Amino acid sequence: MFGEERRMKIAEILSKDKSITVSQLSEILGVSESTIRRDLKMLEIDGFIQRTHGGAILNTHTHYEPSFVEKEDYELPSKMQIGRMAASLIEEGDSVILDAGTTTLMIAKSLQDIHLTVVTNSPIIAIELSNRNNIELIVTGGIERLNTKALVGPIAEMVIRNFKVDKAFIGANAISYENGLMTPDIIEANTKKAMIDVSNEVYAVVDHTKFGKKSFVKFADLSDITAIITDDELDYEIVRKYEQANVDVLNFGKDVLDGYDGDGKSGDRQDANSK
Repeated sequence: MFGEERRMKIAEILSKDKSITVSQLSEILGVSESTIRRDLKMLEIDGFIQRTHGGAILNTHTHYEPSFVEKEDYELPSKMQIGRMAASLIEEGDSVILDAGTTTLMIAKSLQDIHLTVVTNSPIIAIELSNRNNIELIVTGGIERLNTKALVGPIAEMVIRNFKVDKAFIGANAISYENGLMTPDIIEANTKKAMIDVSNEVYAVVDHTKFGKKSFVKFADLSDITAIITDDELDYEIVRKYEQANVDVLNFGKDVLDGYDGDGKSGDRQDANSK
């Protein structure tokens, strides 16, 4: 088992048990206690755990996730902006994955009256789209996370991996230049990975409050996504940092992507403040 896989397994164990000893991890993973201590040190530096005498406990801050109801009205104008931008990238005949979440719900609400196939793991998005005559709707099934109303787990992943879609719109609890896209729940993270794996284009839909944050489980590198779709409250210096790393950032307010051609590529950009 490689180091990154081992640390992911430690994260999975802690997400269930909340605390564990070095000796227990050593026995479970079949490596020395010194190796486990190095792994725990790296996880602590990343902010995911707190080391204790002889073991580790879960960092509840990175594991915390507000409920769907709590998030529904939070930053609503930003989510509406993101929803309209994302919907504008969806074309007649596209097959699309909409991840569960309050931001992706705004995409569903903003969809044009065109023929589409939509795959979603969100019962709430499914209800929103259920009366759209032009949309072929596929709901994954799976285990419902009561907190987020997302269908996740092996059943959801199995269904998702039967498809190959044009575009996926994926939510995240945190995004950073160093750590990529993150979420508090390891099972939901694996469902998001499946969505990314079967999509030709992948758009991260995250409002400005998610940038520079950390959460418990990384599910994608920045190199795994086509572009980030965000709102006009994101500081342009943050935008510039991502674009210097060849990560496209799309929003309405700052015309970050002048000449966007709808296929994950972009033309010349300039700061709207300099116009």
